[in-house]
Amino acid sequence: MNAPAGILLEVEHLTKHYPVRRGVFSRVSGAVHAVDDVSFRIAERETLGLVGESGCGKSTSGKAVLRLIEPTAGVIWWRGQRIDRLSPGEMRPYRRELQAVFQDPYSSLNPRMRAADIVAEPIRNFESAAKGEIADRVASLFAKVGLRPDQLVKYPYEFSGGQRQRLCIARALGLAPELIVADEAVSALDVSIKAQVLNLMMDLQSELGLAYLFISHDMAVVERVSHRIAVMYLGEIVEIGPRAAIIEDPRHPYTRKLMAAVPVPDPARPRRRISLSNEEIPSPVRPVGHRPPMRTWRDLGAGHLVQETATP
Repeated sequence: MNAPAGILLEVEHLTKHYPVRRGVFSRVSGAVHAVDDVSFRIAERETLGLVGESGCGKSTSGKAVLRLIEPTAGVIWWRGQRIDRLSPGEMRPYRRELQAVFQDPYSSLNPRMRAADIVAEPIRNFESAAKGEIADRVASLFAKVGLRPDQLVKYPYEFSGGQRQRLCIARALGLAPELIVADEAVSALDVSIKAQVLNLMMDLQSELGLAYLFISHDMAVVERVSHRIAVMYLGEIVEIGPRAAIIEDPRHPYTRKLMAAVPVPDPARPRRRISLSNEEIPSPVRPVGHRPPMRTWRDLGAGHLVQETATP
């Protein structure tokens, strides 16, 4: 398969199920359907926002794309090359081009390593560059993410939360990736720091030509950074399209609920009526042999698709 012009990542029918075992003999009684039949694509320099509440499968989707977990089914194409069946050794060259920034920067960093060594580690693992060259690249990466030269010798505990996330971003940039999976990358930060890190990521995208799979439960954050938005609910994408279409004309009931929960700080704009739902989220656990129903989609034009009905 040849990738369409400008397409970096293409995911087709991605599925991830976790077996549920019960009883004395730990027999499989069902499965958690974490991700069911998810498809999307990301172009060069594009940010696809993947949004939904906790437990909807968005982080599982991101980890499956990176091959940090193995998908149950589905196909993952990177620049026209199928990577979902590659062995760890065969996958290694693609690790340079696919990087990640996770939610908790402190747990993502080795507390026994100095900041300079943390950023240099992936470079040393993938390249045989001279020590001085690596040091120069690390210093340059620190400058790119807004960290000072004197912080090179510090340990992770000596950084603030926002600075630690900048350190994680610098490490992700060390191998000049083309796509970064940002999994709740700013959700643990204060509001003002969150805005600074988002601006940094957008500036880096413009400067370096990065693409992002930006995973978040916060629709306001996704609206800020995304070119297109995919809305996930119970392991499925229920609506996907350009940012303006999703924000201004949400069609799926779940998308409308997410939008209704976003506060509007501008007093000149009409207030959205926010109604808190007390409905329980359905369980993602399904019995053995369960087959998800066929979905039908309505094409609203310009790449705006909404899931309509399920047929048994």
